[in-house]
Amino acid sequence: MPALVLLGAQWGDEGKGKATDLLGGSVDYVVRYQGGNNAGHTVVVGDQKYALHLLPSGILSPECTPVIGNGVVVDPSVLFSELNGLNERGVDTSKLLISGNAHIITPYNVTVDKVTERFLGKRKIGTTGRGIGPTYADKINRVGIRIQDLYDESILTQKVEAALDGKNQLLTKVFNRRAIEAGQVVEELLSYADRLKPYVADTVLVLNQALEQDKVVLFEGGQGTLLDIDHGTYPFVTSSNPTAGGACTGAGVGPTKISRVIGILKAYTTRVGSGPFPTELFDEDGEALRRIGGERGVTTGRDRRCGWFDAVIARYATRVNGLTDFFLTKLDVLTGWEQIPVCVAYEIDGKRVEELPYSQTDFHHAKPIYETLPGWSEDITKAKTFADLPKNAQNYVKALEEMSGAPISAIGVGPGRDETIEINSFL
Repeated sequence: MPALVLLGAQWGDEGKGKATDLLGGSVDYVVRYQGGNNAGHTVVVGDQKYALHLLPSGILSPECTPVIGNGVVVDPSVLFSELNGLNERGVDTSKLLISGNAHIITPYNVTVDKVTERFLGKRKIGTTGRGIGPTYADKINRVGIRIQDLYDESILTQKVEAALDGKNQLLTKVFNRRAIEAGQVVEELLSYADRLKPYVADTVLVLNQALEQDKVVLFEGGQGTLLDIDHGTYPFVTSSNPTAGGACTGAGVGPTKISRVIGILKAYTTRVGSGPFPTELFDEDGEALRRIGGERGVTTGRDRRCGWFDAVIARYATRVNGLTDFFLTKLDVLTGWEQIPVCVAYEIDGKRVEELPYSQTDFHHAKPIYETLPGWSEDITKAKTFADLPKNAQNYVKALEEMSGAPISAIGVGPGRDETIEINSFL
């Protein structure tokens, strides 16, 4: 039962799309198991660049069946826009499967997200404003709309009316907005039903049967470990579980079927949105990392905050996910620095702390303790083996591996599909 989980080991944007795409030709199914179109993956194939938001990266591999699991929240308009864009570029999207239990991001979820974030002002979380959080809130409050509801107009109408009872009170009395008509929402949602129907499936059954037949299934997480609703830097997190356990609940596959958990690590650290970030740089180095690394959010279009590699959060990701391997990305971005600082611990209230603080307050006050490693100036984008890397680049990778607690099995040395050094096979 070769089931692999591939997830972000930092705050997202680590390069999961490239890693998934590289494995896509060797796996039978690629499954998105949480999040929505607040995630963004960039995949470069030859001279073509693809920006994916909701669709699994495996959709670019003809041999692979892409799956949107029950743990994902789906905006149908975004889904069809993304499918249309790929179809226009000659990508076959007909094999896509979508769980009938996946929840739908409704127009009122998007409205509530935007007005709430605006209302919070300085206390805003930094959401993408795409309705993700309110949709997950509806799911937990048991007033959510699932894809399967589109095929029973009576049930759909009842559920939309029930959801809007409270939301319209909020919109009109707190936010001074107009009430939303239930009939208009139902009409819009029903307009997606026929086009969605060929993709809708019992994906839990499909995936478990595939594993029983020794098919290779790759579970692809959106965002990253430090954005997990339970294990991230709460409240500056996403509304789902990008960590490895989320793959089980978000796809309906038992934990005993997972054989490998791969964490994606950027060779430095970035995050988008608000929240603590101990190694964040506000100087020329930070600007250089942003410029050279092209650090702009695929989904948000916002500049990413940049900082040096943080081994403390890497160790934390290893622990909470049970990581078996790391895929280190964007090592080439660090070419040209004479010295490269790496955060090995924090100073909190005058004390050295080796592990991620349990307390939100402590993490907000954490100051990075750095060790400095010698850099390299040689171009590494043509390297095909670990031995091809400059000695200092090799030492940097080895140091990160030792500090992070799991072996680095692959290294990204450029954005292209073929610009990767594979040390140990993931399959």
